Amino acid sequence: MADAGSGPDAESDPDSDTGERRLSGTGVTPRSGVGTVVWHRPDAALDLGDPPEPDTVDPVAERERFHEAVAAAREELEAEAERARATVGDDEADVLDAHVGFLTDPQVESGVEDATDEGLPAEFAVREAFATHIETFEGMEGRMAERADDLRDVRDRLLRHLLGVERTDLGALPEGTVLLAERLTPSDTVRLDPDRVAGLATMTGGRTAHAAIIARSLGLPAVVGVGDDLESVAAGSEVVVDGEAGVVVLNPSAETRAAAEADESAPVRHERVQTTDGKEIEVAANVGNAAEAEAAADRGADGVGLYRTEFLFLDRDSPPDEDEQYEAYVVACEAFSGGSAADGGAGDRVVVRTLDVGGDKDVPYMDLDPVENGFLGERGIRLSLGAHADLFETQLRALLRAAGRVAADPESADLAVMFPLVRSVEELDAALERVESVAADLDDEGVDYARPELGAMVETPAAALTADRLADRVDFLSVGTNDLAQYVMAASRDVDAMDDLRDPLYPAVLRALARTVEGAHAGDAWVGVCGEMAGDPQLTELLVGLGVDELSMGAVTVPDVKARVADLESAAAAETAERALAAETRREVRETLGLPEE
Repeated sequence: MADAGSGPDAESDPDSDTGERRLSGTGVTPRSGVGTVVWHRPDAALDLGDPPEPDTVDPVAERERFHEAVAAAREELEAEAERARATVGDDEADVLDAHVGFLTDPQVESGVEDATDEGLPAEFAVREAFATHIETFEGMEGRMAERADDLRDVRDRLLRHLLGVERTDLGALPEGTVLLAERLTPSDTVRLDPDRVAGLATMTGGRTAHAAIIARSLGLPAVVGVGDDLESVAAGSEVVVDGEAGVVVLNPSAETRAAAEADESAPVRHERVQTTDGKEIEVAANVGNAAEAEAAADRGADGVGLYRTEFLFLDRDSPPDEDEQYEAYVVACEAFSGGSAADGGAGDRVVVRTLDVGGDKDVPYMDLDPVENGFLGERGIRLSLGAHADLFETQLRALLRAAGRVAADPESADLAVMFPLVRSVEELDAALERVESVAADLDDEGVDYARPELGAMVETPAAALTADRLADRVDFLSVGTNDLAQYVMAASRDVDAMDDLRDPLYPAVLRALARTVEGAHAGDAWVGVCGEMAGDPQLTELLVGLGVDELSMGAVTVPDVKARVADLESAAAAETAERALAAETRREVRETLGLPEE
Protein backbone atom coordinates (compact mmCIF):
# COMPACT_ATOMS: atom_id res chain seq x y z
CA MET A 1 0.00 0.00 0.00
CA ALA A 2 3.03 2.31 -0.02
CA ASP A 3 1.94 3.67 -3.41
CA ALA A 4 -1.38 5.06 -2.16
CA GLY A 5 0.14 8.52 -2.01
CA SER A 6 1.46 10.68 0.78
CA GLY A 7 3.04 14.03 1.43
CA PRO A 8 1.67 17.57 1.40
CA ASP A 9 0.75 17.49 -2.30
CA ALA A 10 -1.63 14.58 -1.71
CA GLU A 11 -3.08 15.88 1.51
CA SER A 12 -6.68 16.44 0.55
CA ASP A 13 -6.79 16.35 -3.23
CA PRO A 14 -9.14 13.82 -4.83
CA ASP A 15 -7.62 11.47 -7.35
CA SER A 16 -9.12 12.56 -10.66
CA ASP A 17 -9.39 8.99 -11.94
CA THR A 18 -10.74 7.13 -8.92
CA GLY A 19 -12.44 9.80 -6.81
CA GLU A 20 -10.24 8.83 -3.90
CA ARG A 21 -9.24 11.48 -1.39
CA ARG A 22 -6.09 11.08 0.68
CA LEU A 23 -5.34 12.71 4.01
CA SER A 24 -1.69 12.65 5.02
CA GLY A 25 -0.28 12.08 8.47
CA THR A 26 2.45 10.05 10.11
CA GLY A 27 2.42 6.29 9.66
CA VAL A 28 2.81 4.32 12.86
CA THR A 29 2.55 0.67 11.83
CA PRO A 30 3.67 -0.58 8.40
CA ARG A 31 0.34 -2.27 7.73
CA SER A 32 -2.91 -1.35 6.02
CA GLY A 33 -6.54 -1.96 6.85
CA VAL A 34 -9.96 -1.11 5.46
CA GLY A 35 -13.14 -0.63 7.48
CA THR A 36 -16.05 1.50 8.62
CA VAL A 37 -15.47 4.75 10.52
CA VAL A 38 -16.43 5.05 14.17
CA TRP A 39 -15.63 8.35 15.89
CA HIS A 40 -14.42 8.43 19.49
CA ARG A 41 -15.31 11.74 21.14
CA PRO A 42 -14.92 11.29 24.91
CA ASP A 43 -14.60 15.01 25.68
CA ALA A 44 -18.32 15.58 25.05
CA ALA A 45 -19.21 13.55 28.14
CA LEU A 46 -16.74 15.51 30.29
CA ASP A 47 -18.05 19.01 29.58
CA LEU A 48 -18.20 20.75 32.96
CA GLY A 49 -20.09 23.88 32.03
CA ASP A 50 -19.74 26.82 34.43
CA PRO A 51 -18.65 26.37 38.07
CA PRO A 52 -21.08 27.11 40.91
CA GLU A 53 -20.71 30.11 43.21
CA PRO A 54 -17.66 29.65 45.51
CA ASP A 55 -19.65 30.15 48.70
CA THR A 56 -21.75 27.06 47.87
CA VAL A 57 -18.71 24.77 47.79
CA ASP A 58 -17.36 22.86 50.80
CA PRO A 59 -13.55 22.65 50.27
CA VAL A 60 -13.13 19.79 52.74
CA ALA A 61 -15.79 17.67 51.06
CA GLU A 62 -14.35 18.45 47.60
CA ARG A 63 -10.85 17.43 48.65
CA GLU A 64 -12.29 14.20 49.97
CA ARG A 65 -14.01 13.60 46.63
CA PHE A 66 -10.71 14.22 44.88
CA HIS A 67 -8.81 11.71 47.04
CA GLU A 68 -11.54 9.10 46.53
CA ALA A 69 -11.26 9.62 42.76
CA VAL A 70 -7.47 9.28 42.93
CA ALA A 71 -7.79 5.99 44.83
CA ALA A 72 -10.32 4.61 42.36
CA ALA A 73 -8.25 5.74 39.36
CA ARG A 74 -5.10 4.22 40.83
CA GLU A 75 -6.76 0.85 41.35
CA GLU A 76 -8.10 0.97 37.79
CA LEU A 77 -4.70 1.92 36.34
CA GLU A 78 -2.83 -0.81 38.19
CA ALA A 79 -5.25 -3.46 36.93
CA GLU A 80 -4.99 -2.13 33.36
CA ALA A 81 -1.18 -2.10 33.56
CA GLU A 82 -1.05 -5.74 34.56
CA ARG A 83 -3.39 -6.70 31.72
CA ALA A 84 -1.28 -4.68 29.30
CA ARG A 85 1.90 -6.35 30.55
CA ALA A 86 0.42 -9.74 29.73
CA THR A 87 -1.07 -8.85 26.35
CA VAL A 88 1.23 -6.31 24.70
CA GLY A 89 4.37 -6.13 26.80
CA ASP A 90 6.27 -4.54 29.65
CA ASP A 91 7.03 -1.23 27.93
CA GLU A 92 3.38 -0.60 27.15
CA ALA A 93 2.39 -1.46 30.71
CA ASP A 94 5.10 0.88 32.00
CA VAL A 95 3.22 3.74 30.33
CA LEU A 96 0.22 3.08 32.56
CA ASP A 97 2.45 2.57 35.60
CA ALA A 98 3.86 6.04 34.95
CA HIS A 99 0.31 7.43 35.02
CA VAL A 100 0.08 6.37 38.66
CA GLY A 101 2.94 8.79 39.29
CA PHE A 102 0.99 11.61 37.67
CA LEU A 103 -2.00 10.79 39.88
CA THR A 104 0.07 11.17 43.02
CA ASP A 105 2.24 14.08 41.88
CA PRO A 106 2.51 16.55 44.81
CA GLN A 107 2.24 19.52 42.42
CA VAL A 108 -1.06 18.26 41.06
CA GLU A 109 -2.40 17.52 44.53
CA SER A 110 -1.32 20.96 45.76
CA GLY A 111 -2.96 22.60 42.76
CA VAL A 112 -6.24 20.80 43.40
CA GLU A 113 -6.23 21.73 47.09
CA ASP A 114 -5.53 25.39 46.30
CA ALA A 115 -8.36 25.46 43.77
CA THR A 116 -10.86 23.85 46.16
CA ASP A 117 -9.86 26.36 48.86
CA GLU A 118 -10.84 29.06 46.38
CA GLY A 119 -14.31 27.54 46.02
CA LEU A 120 -14.00 25.25 43.00
CA PRO A 121 -15.60 21.77 43.04
CA ALA A 122 -13.15 18.89 42.69
CA GLU A 123 -13.75 18.33 38.96
CA PHE A 124 -13.06 22.00 38.14
CA ALA A 125 -10.05 21.94 40.42
CA VAL A 126 -8.66 18.89 38.60
CA ARG A 127 -9.13 20.55 35.23
CA GLU A 128 -7.34 23.69 36.45
CA ALA A 129 -4.50 21.82 38.18
CA PHE A 130 -3.65 19.82 35.07
CA ALA A 131 -4.02 22.71 32.60
CA THR A 132 -0.67 24.36 33.36
CA HIS A 133 1.26 21.10 33.19
CA ILE A 134 -0.38 20.11 29.90
CA GLU A 135 0.41 23.52 28.44
CA THR A 136 4.04 23.22 29.57
CA PHE A 137 4.53 19.87 27.84
CA GLU A 138 2.81 21.12 24.68
CA GLY A 139 5.38 23.91 24.50
CA MET A 140 8.25 21.44 24.36
CA GLU A 141 9.61 19.57 21.37
CA GLY A 142 9.79 15.93 20.33
CA ARG A 143 8.81 13.19 22.74
CA MET A 144 8.35 15.53 25.68
CA ALA A 145 5.56 17.37 23.83
CA GLU A 146 3.74 14.08 23.40
CA ARG A 147 3.62 13.57 27.18
CA ALA A 148 0.74 16.05 27.23
CA ASP A 149 -1.48 13.17 26.07
CA ASP A 150 -0.46 11.16 29.12
CA LEU A 151 -1.52 14.02 31.38
CA ARG A 152 -4.84 14.36 29.54
CA ASP A 153 -5.38 10.65 30.02
CA VAL A 154 -4.90 10.93 33.79
CA ARG A 155 -6.98 14.11 34.01
CA ASP A 156 -9.89 12.60 32.09
CA ARG A 157 -9.76 9.41 34.15
CA LEU A 158 -10.16 11.50 37.32
CA LEU A 159 -12.96 13.53 35.76
CA ARG A 160 -14.87 10.38 34.81
CA HIS A 161 -14.71 9.16 38.41
CA LEU A 162 -15.74 12.55 39.79
CA LEU A 163 -18.63 12.94 37.33
CA GLY A 164 -19.76 9.31 37.43
CA VAL A 165 -19.37 9.04 33.65
CA GLU A 166 -19.13 5.53 32.24
CA ARG A 167 -16.18 4.89 30.00
CA THR A 168 -16.82 3.97 26.35
CA ASP A 169 -16.05 0.28 25.89
CA LEU A 170 -13.43 0.46 23.16
CA GLY A 171 -12.81 -3.26 23.58
CA ALA A 172 -16.26 -4.04 22.12
CA LEU A 173 -16.26 -2.00 18.91
CA PRO A 174 -17.97 -3.57 15.87
CA GLU A 175 -15.76 -5.83 13.80
CA GLY A 176 -14.12 -3.95 10.93
CA THR A 177 -14.03 -0.60 12.76
CA VAL A 178 -11.65 2.16 11.73
CA LEU A 179 -11.47 4.30 14.86
CA LEU A 180 -11.04 8.05 14.39
CA ALA A 181 -10.39 10.54 17.18
CA GLU A 182 -8.85 13.91 17.86
CA ARG A 183 -6.38 11.97 19.98
CA LEU A 184 -6.21 8.57 21.65
CA THR A 185 -4.77 8.17 25.10
CA PRO A 186 -2.60 5.21 26.07
CA SER A 187 -5.38 3.68 28.15
CA ASP A 188 -7.79 4.08 25.21
CA THR A 189 -5.41 2.32 22.84
CA VAL A 190 -4.47 -0.58 25.08
CA ARG A 191 -8.15 -1.62 25.27
CA LEU A 192 -8.56 -1.97 21.49
CA ASP A 193 -9.18 -5.48 20.16
CA PRO A 194 -6.98 -6.13 17.08
CA ASP A 195 -9.52 -8.69 15.88
CA ARG A 196 -12.21 -6.00 15.72
CA VAL A 197 -10.30 -2.84 14.82
CA ALA A 198 -9.12 -2.61 11.20
CA GLY A 199 -7.17 0.59 11.82
CA LEU A 200 -7.10 3.94 13.56
CA ALA A 201 -6.28 7.55 12.76
CA THR A 202 -5.98 10.66 14.90
CA MET A 203 -5.90 14.38 14.27
CA THR A 204 -2.97 14.94 16.63
CA GLY A 205 -0.01 12.94 17.91
CA GLY A 206 3.35 11.68 16.70
CA ARG A 207 5.05 8.36 16.04
CA THR A 208 6.70 8.26 19.46
CA ALA A 209 3.56 9.08 21.46
CA HIS A 210 2.64 6.33 23.88
CA ALA A 211 -0.67 5.63 22.15
CA ALA A 212 1.22 5.16 18.86
CA ILE A 213 3.70 2.79 20.47
CA ILE A 214 0.86 0.70 21.88
CA ALA A 215 -0.93 0.63 18.50
CA ARG A 216 2.30 -0.63 16.94
CA SER A 217 2.60 -3.35 19.59
CA LEU A 218 -0.97 -4.43 18.86
CA GLY A 219 -0.16 -4.60 15.15
CA LEU A 220 -2.92 -2.09 14.31
CA PRO A 221 -2.66 -0.09 11.07
CA ALA A 222 -2.40 3.49 12.33
CA VAL A 223 -1.85 7.04 11.09
CA VAL A 224 -1.48 9.94 13.52
CA GLY A 225 -1.18 13.70 13.17
CA VAL A 226 -3.60 13.91 10.21
CA GLY A 227 -4.83 17.36 11.29
CA ASP A 228 -8.22 19.05 11.17
CA ASP A 229 -9.08 17.58 7.75
CA LEU A 230 -9.83 14.31 9.52
CA GLU A 231 -12.98 15.96 10.91
CA SER A 232 -14.43 15.83 7.39
CA VAL A 233 -14.59 12.03 7.46
CA ALA A 234 -18.13 10.99 8.30
CA ALA A 235 -18.99 8.21 10.71
CA GLY A 236 -20.14 5.13 8.84
CA SER A 237 -18.04 5.81 5.74
CA GLU A 238 -15.52 3.33 4.41
CA VAL A 239 -11.83 4.28 4.55
CA VAL A 240 -8.41 2.71 4.16
CA VAL A 241 -5.73 3.35 6.77
CA ASP A 242 -2.26 2.92 5.26
CA GLY A 243 0.23 2.90 8.13
CA GLU A 244 3.19 2.51 5.80
CA ALA A 245 2.55 5.51 3.54
CA GLY A 246 0.96 7.48 6.38
CA VAL A 247 -2.35 8.21 4.64
CA VAL A 248 -6.06 7.80 5.25
CA VAL A 249 -7.85 7.09 1.96
CA LEU A 250 -11.48 8.22 1.61
CA ASN A 251 -13.72 6.75 -1.09
CA PRO A 252 -11.16 4.01 -1.74
CA SER A 253 -11.27 2.33 -5.14
CA ALA A 254 -11.77 -1.40 -5.45
CA GLU A 255 -8.06 -1.74 -6.17
CA THR A 256 -7.07 0.23 -3.08
CA ARG A 257 -9.46 -1.76 -0.87
CA ALA A 258 -8.15 -5.04 -2.24
CA ALA A 259 -4.54 -4.01 -1.58
CA ALA A 260 -5.39 -3.01 2.00
CA GLU A 261 -7.26 -6.24 2.67
CA ALA A 262 -4.39 -8.29 1.27
CA ASP A 263 -1.97 -6.41 3.52
CA GLU A 264 -4.17 -6.64 6.61
CA SER A 265 -2.21 -9.36 8.39
CA ALA A 266 0.05 -12.29 7.82
CA PRO A 267 -1.75 -15.66 7.84
CA VAL A 268 -1.63 -17.74 10.99
CA ARG A 269 0.86 -20.59 10.65
CA HIS A 270 0.64 -23.43 13.12
CA GLU A 271 3.65 -25.21 11.68
CA ARG A 272 7.23 -24.33 12.59
CA VAL A 273 9.00 -21.92 10.25
CA GLN A 274 12.46 -22.02 8.72
CA THR A 275 14.55 -19.53 6.83
CA THR A 276 14.85 -20.12 3.10
CA ASP A 277 18.07 -22.07 3.69
CA GLY A 278 16.59 -24.33 6.37
CA LYS A 279 17.42 -22.72 9.74
CA GLU A 280 14.47 -23.29 12.10
CA ILE A 281 13.52 -20.43 14.41
CA GLU A 282 11.09 -21.04 17.24
CA VAL A 283 8.46 -18.29 17.41
CA ALA A 284 6.79 -18.31 20.82
CA ALA A 285 4.56 -15.99 22.83
CA ASN A 286 4.77 -13.99 26.04
CA VAL A 287 1.75 -14.68 28.27
CA GLY A 288 0.52 -13.98 31.77
CA ASN A 289 -1.94 -16.81 32.36
CA ALA A 290 -3.30 -20.05 30.94
CA ALA A 291 -6.08 -18.34 28.97
CA GLU A 292 -3.53 -16.21 27.15
CA ALA A 293 -1.52 -19.36 26.40
CA GLU A 294 -4.57 -20.77 24.63
CA ALA A 295 -4.98 -17.53 22.65
CA ALA A 296 -1.30 -17.68 21.70
CA ALA A 297 -1.71 -21.23 20.42
CA ASP A 298 -4.59 -19.99 18.25
CA ARG A 299 -2.25 -17.36 16.77
CA GLY A 300 0.24 -20.03 15.75
CA ALA A 301 2.78 -19.65 18.56
CA ASP A 302 5.22 -22.55 18.84
CA GLY A 303 4.87 -22.47 22.59
CA VAL A 304 5.47 -19.92 25.33
CA GLY A 305 8.85 -18.23 25.64
CA LEU A 306 7.87 -16.21 28.71
CA TYR A 307 5.13 -17.17 31.16
CA ARG A 308 5.00 -14.27 33.62
CA THR A 309 4.01 -16.01 36.83
CA GLU A 310 3.71 -12.77 38.81
CA PHE A 311 0.16 -12.43 37.48
CA LEU A 312 -0.79 -15.38 39.67
CA PHE A 313 0.37 -13.36 42.68
CA LEU A 314 -1.26 -10.01 41.92
CA ASP A 315 -4.68 -8.58 42.82
CA ARG A 316 -5.09 -10.78 45.88
CA ASP A 317 -4.45 -10.66 49.62
CA SER A 318 -2.23 -13.75 49.83
CA PRO A 319 -0.03 -15.76 47.45
CA PRO A 320 -1.40 -18.70 45.43
CA ASP A 321 -0.74 -22.06 47.04
CA GLU A 322 1.19 -24.92 45.45
CA ASP A 323 -1.85 -26.68 43.99
CA GLU A 324 -3.25 -23.54 42.37
CA GLN A 325 0.09 -22.84 40.70
CA TYR A 326 0.47 -26.49 39.63
CA GLU A 327 -2.90 -26.44 37.86
CA ALA A 328 -2.14 -23.15 36.11
CA TYR A 329 1.17 -24.40 34.72
CA VAL A 330 -0.32 -27.70 33.54
CA VAL A 331 -3.20 -25.95 31.75
CA ALA A 332 -0.76 -23.63 29.97
CA CYS A 333 1.26 -26.60 28.70
CA GLU A 334 -1.87 -28.41 27.59
CA ALA A 335 -2.82 -25.43 25.40
CA PHE A 336 -0.17 -26.61 22.95
CA SER A 337 -0.37 -29.94 21.20
CA GLY A 338 3.03 -30.03 19.53
CA GLY A 339 4.31 -32.64 21.93
CA SER A 340 7.68 -32.82 23.65
CA ALA A 341 10.58 -30.54 22.74
CA ALA A 342 12.97 -32.20 25.17
CA ASP A 343 14.46 -34.50 22.54
CA GLY A 344 15.49 -31.53 20.40
CA GLY A 345 12.69 -32.06 17.91
CA ALA A 346 9.96 -29.71 16.80
CA GLY A 347 7.81 -30.07 19.90
CA ASP A 348 6.49 -27.14 21.90
CA ARG A 349 7.61 -25.89 25.28
CA VAL A 350 6.25 -23.46 27.85
CA VAL A 351 9.02 -21.49 29.54
CA VAL A 352 7.89 -20.37 32.98
CA ARG A 353 9.69 -17.47 34.60
CA THR A 354 9.83 -17.77 38.37
CA LEU A 355 8.37 -14.90 40.36
CA ASP A 356 9.76 -11.57 39.17
CA VAL A 357 8.64 -8.75 41.40
CA GLY A 358 10.36 -5.67 42.76
CA GLY A 359 11.26 -2.67 40.66
CA ASP A 360 8.01 -1.55 39.05
CA LYS A 361 6.00 -4.59 40.17
CA ASP A 362 4.60 -4.30 43.68
CA VAL A 363 2.81 -7.11 45.52
CA PRO A 364 1.15 -5.63 48.65
CA TYR A 365 1.45 -8.69 50.89
CA MET A 366 5.21 -8.91 50.16
CA ASP A 367 5.81 -5.51 51.80
CA LEU A 368 7.97 -4.09 48.99
CA ASP A 369 8.57 -0.36 48.76
CA PRO A 370 8.76 0.56 45.04
CA VAL A 371 10.74 3.72 45.91
CA GLU A 372 13.27 2.18 48.27
CA ASN A 373 13.35 -1.05 46.28
CA GLY A 374 13.45 0.14 42.68
CA PHE A 375 15.07 -1.29 39.56
CA LEU A 376 18.45 -1.53 41.31
CA GLY A 377 17.02 -3.12 44.44
CA GLU A 378 15.86 -6.61 45.36
CA ARG A 379 14.30 -7.94 42.17
CA GLY A 380 13.82 -11.30 40.50
CA ILE A 381 16.00 -14.16 41.71
CA ARG A 382 17.71 -11.91 44.26
CA LEU A 383 14.40 -11.55 46.08
CA SER A 384 13.54 -15.24 45.71
CA LEU A 385 16.83 -16.31 47.26
CA GLY A 386 16.47 -13.83 50.10
CA ALA A 387 13.47 -12.45 51.91
CA HIS A 388 10.89 -14.58 50.10
CA ALA A 389 12.62 -17.93 49.82
CA ASP A 390 9.45 -19.61 51.11
CA LEU A 391 7.44 -18.41 48.08
CA PHE A 392 10.25 -19.56 45.79
CA GLU A 393 10.27 -23.05 47.28
CA THR A 394 6.50 -23.37 46.93
CA GLN A 395 6.70 -22.26 43.33
CA LEU A 396 9.50 -24.72 42.56
CA ARG A 397 7.47 -27.57 44.05
CA ALA A 398 4.51 -26.67 41.81
CA LEU A 399 6.77 -26.36 38.76
CA LEU A 400 8.55 -29.69 39.24
CA ARG A 401 5.23 -31.45 39.82
CA ALA A 402 3.76 -29.83 36.69
CA ALA A 403 6.84 -30.82 34.69
CA GLY A 404 6.27 -34.42 35.72
CA ARG A 405 2.60 -34.28 34.79
CA VAL A 406 3.11 -32.87 31.26
CA ALA A 407 6.14 -35.08 30.57
CA ALA A 408 3.83 -38.08 30.89
CA ASP A 409 1.45 -36.61 28.27
CA PRO A 410 2.81 -37.05 24.71
CA GLU A 411 0.37 -34.43 23.39
CA SER A 412 1.34 -31.69 25.86
CA ALA A 413 4.13 -29.16 25.54
CA ASP A 414 7.08 -29.56 27.86
CA LEU A 415 7.59 -27.22 30.78
CA ALA A 416 10.85 -25.29 31.19
CA VAL A 417 11.82 -22.95 34.01
CA MET A 418 13.96 -19.82 33.94
CA PHE A 419 15.21 -17.55 36.70
CA PRO A 420 14.82 -13.77 36.26
CA LEU A 421 17.51 -11.10 36.56
CA VAL A 422 20.42 -13.46 37.23
CA ARG A 423 23.58 -11.43 37.73
CA SER A 424 26.25 -13.93 38.74
CA VAL A 425 27.17 -17.60 38.69
CA GLU A 426 26.81 -17.57 42.49
CA GLU A 427 23.15 -16.55 42.20
CA LEU A 428 22.51 -19.14 39.51
CA ASP A 429 24.25 -21.87 41.50
CA ALA A 430 22.14 -21.00 44.54
CA ALA A 431 18.93 -21.21 42.48
CA LEU A 432 19.96 -24.57 41.01
CA GLU A 433 20.73 -25.87 44.49
CA ARG A 434 17.19 -24.91 45.55
CA VAL A 435 15.82 -26.92 42.64
CA GLU A 436 17.80 -29.97 43.75
CA SER A 437 16.68 -29.50 47.34
CA VAL A 438 13.02 -29.33 46.32
CA ALA A 439 13.46 -32.39 44.10
CA ALA A 440 14.94 -34.30 47.02
CA ASP A 441 11.97 -33.32 49.22
CA LEU A 442 9.50 -34.52 46.57
CA ASP A 443 11.44 -37.77 46.30
CA ASP A 444 11.22 -38.29 50.05
CA GLU A 445 7.48 -37.62 49.95
CA GLY A 446 6.90 -39.99 47.03
CA VAL A 447 5.44 -37.19 44.87
CA ASP A 448 5.71 -37.50 41.08
CA TYR A 449 7.81 -34.81 39.43
CA ALA A 450 10.37 -34.22 36.69
CA ARG A 451 13.41 -31.99 36.36
CA PRO A 452 12.52 -29.49 33.61
CA GLU A 453 14.84 -27.67 31.25
CA LEU A 454 16.38 -24.86 33.28
CA GLY A 455 17.48 -21.46 32.08
CA ALA A 456 18.60 -18.01 33.17
CA MET A 457 17.44 -14.62 31.96
CA VAL A 458 20.08 -12.22 30.71
CA GLU A 459 18.93 -8.72 31.60
CA THR A 460 22.07 -7.10 32.97
CA PRO A 461 25.55 -6.33 31.64
CA ALA A 462 26.91 -8.69 34.32
CA ALA A 463 24.95 -11.61 32.90
CA ALA A 464 25.85 -10.74 29.30
CA LEU A 465 29.56 -10.59 30.15
CA THR A 466 29.46 -13.99 31.85
CA ALA A 467 26.97 -15.66 29.48
CA ASP A 468 29.37 -18.50 28.68
CA ARG A 469 29.73 -19.39 32.36
CA LEU A 470 25.98 -19.21 32.95
CA ALA A 471 25.34 -21.36 29.89
CA ASP A 472 27.66 -24.04 31.27
CA ARG A 473 25.16 -24.53 34.09
CA VAL A 474 21.80 -24.42 32.30
CA ASP A 475 20.00 -25.57 29.16
CA PHE A 476 19.20 -22.12 27.79
CA LEU A 477 19.51 -18.37 28.20
CA SER A 478 16.70 -15.91 27.47
CA VAL A 479 17.44 -12.23 26.85
CA GLY A 480 15.03 -9.67 28.24
CA THR A 481 15.95 -6.80 25.93
CA ASN A 482 13.77 -4.24 27.75
CA ASP A 483 15.76 -4.58 30.97
CA LEU A 484 19.05 -5.17 29.17
CA ALA A 485 18.70 -1.83 27.38
CA GLN A 486 17.73 -0.16 30.65
CA TYR A 487 20.80 -1.38 32.50
CA VAL A 488 23.32 -1.09 29.65
CA MET A 489 22.27 2.49 28.91
CA ALA A 490 21.65 3.48 32.57
CA ALA A 491 18.16 4.66 31.59
CA SER A 492 15.42 3.79 34.06
CA ARG A 493 12.20 2.39 32.63
CA ASP A 494 10.12 4.44 35.05
CA VAL A 495 11.44 7.82 33.80
CA ASP A 496 9.73 9.08 30.64
CA ALA A 497 12.65 11.36 29.77
CA MET A 498 14.79 8.24 29.31
CA ASP A 499 12.55 6.71 26.63
CA ASP A 500 14.98 7.46 23.83
CA LEU A 501 17.92 5.82 25.62
CA ARG A 502 16.14 2.50 26.10
CA ASP A 503 16.31 1.62 22.41
CA PRO A 504 17.89 -1.85 21.95
CA LEU A 505 19.47 -0.63 18.70
CA TYR A 506 22.16 1.31 20.53
CA PRO A 507 25.47 -0.37 19.60
CA ALA A 508 26.30 -1.18 23.24
CA VAL A 509 23.02 -3.08 23.69
CA LEU A 510 23.46 -4.96 20.42
CA ARG A 511 26.98 -5.99 21.40
CA ALA A 512 25.76 -7.22 24.79
CA LEU A 513 23.12 -9.27 22.97
CA ALA A 514 25.68 -10.66 20.52
CA ARG A 515 28.00 -11.63 23.36
CA THR A 516 25.14 -13.43 25.07
CA VAL A 517 24.34 -15.46 21.96
CA GLU A 518 28.00 -16.35 21.49
CA GLY A 519 28.35 -17.36 25.15
CA ALA A 520 25.17 -19.43 25.12
CA HIS A 521 26.21 -21.41 22.08
CA ALA A 522 29.73 -21.89 23.48
CA GLY A 523 28.10 -23.49 26.51
CA ASP A 524 25.88 -25.69 24.29
CA ALA A 525 22.73 -23.82 25.37
CA TRP A 526 20.03 -22.46 23.11
CA VAL A 527 19.22 -18.76 23.38
CA GLY A 528 15.96 -16.84 23.09
CA VAL A 529 14.86 -13.21 23.15
CA CYS A 530 11.65 -12.34 24.98
CA GLY A 531 11.74 -8.53 25.11
CA GLU A 532 9.75 -6.15 22.90
CA MET A 533 12.52 -6.33 20.30
CA ALA A 534 11.54 -9.92 19.46
CA GLY A 535 8.05 -8.91 18.34
CA ASP A 536 9.15 -6.30 15.80
CA PRO A 537 9.24 -7.88 12.31
CA GLN A 538 11.61 -5.11 11.21
CA LEU A 539 14.20 -6.50 13.62
CA THR A 540 13.70 -10.21 12.87
CA GLU A 541 16.51 -10.29 10.31
CA LEU A 542 18.92 -8.77 12.83
CA LEU A 543 18.04 -11.28 15.56
CA VAL A 544 18.21 -14.26 13.23
CA GLY A 545 21.52 -12.96 11.93
CA LEU A 546 22.87 -12.74 15.47
CA GLY A 547 22.13 -16.44 15.90
CA VAL A 548 19.09 -16.28 18.19
CA ASP A 549 17.24 -19.63 18.30
CA GLU A 550 13.89 -18.52 19.72
CA LEU A 551 11.85 -15.32 19.54
CA SER A 552 9.03 -14.71 22.03
CA MET A 553 6.55 -11.84 21.82
CA GLY A 554 2.99 -10.67 22.30
CA ALA A 555 0.76 -13.20 20.53
CA VAL A 556 -0.65 -10.64 18.10
CA THR A 557 2.69 -10.31 16.25
CA VAL A 558 3.47 -14.04 15.99
CA PRO A 559 2.07 -14.41 12.42
CA ASP A 560 4.03 -11.39 11.16
CA VAL A 561 7.31 -12.59 12.66
CA LYS A 562 6.80 -16.10 11.30
CA ALA A 563 6.19 -14.66 7.84
CA ARG A 564 9.36 -12.60 8.12
CA VAL A 565 11.46 -15.60 9.20
CA ALA A 566 10.20 -17.60 6.23
CA ASP A 567 11.41 -14.84 3.87
CA LEU A 568 14.95 -14.68 5.27
CA GLU A 569 18.15 -16.34 4.17
CA SER A 570 20.21 -16.92 7.32
CA ALA A 571 23.61 -16.25 5.73
CA ALA A 572 22.42 -12.88 4.41
CA ALA A 573 20.89 -12.12 7.82
CA ALA A 574 24.26 -12.86 9.44
CA GLU A 575 25.94 -10.37 7.12
CA THR A 576 23.36 -7.74 8.06
CA ALA A 577 23.95 -8.43 11.76
CA GLU A 578 27.72 -8.16 11.27
CA ARG A 579 27.34 -4.73 9.68
CA ALA A 580 25.00 -3.61 12.48
CA LEU A 581 27.51 -4.72 15.12
CA ALA A 582 30.23 -2.72 13.37
CA ALA A 583 28.15 0.48 13.55
CA GLU A 584 29.27 3.16 15.96
CA THR A 585 25.93 4.95 16.44
CA ARG A 586 22.28 4.05 16.66
CA ARG A 587 21.67 6.06 13.52
CA GLU A 588 24.16 3.88 11.64
CA VAL A 589 22.45 0.75 12.98
CA ARG A 590 19.08 1.98 11.74
CA GLU A 591 20.55 2.82 8.34
CA THR A 592 22.04 -0.68 8.13
CA LEU A 593 18.63 -2.19 8.83
CA GLY A 594 16.85 0.12 6.40
CA LEU A 595 14.82 1.76 9.18
CA PRO A 596 13.71 5.42 9.07
CA GLU A 597 15.54 7.90 11.24
CA GLU A 598 13.76 8.72 14.49
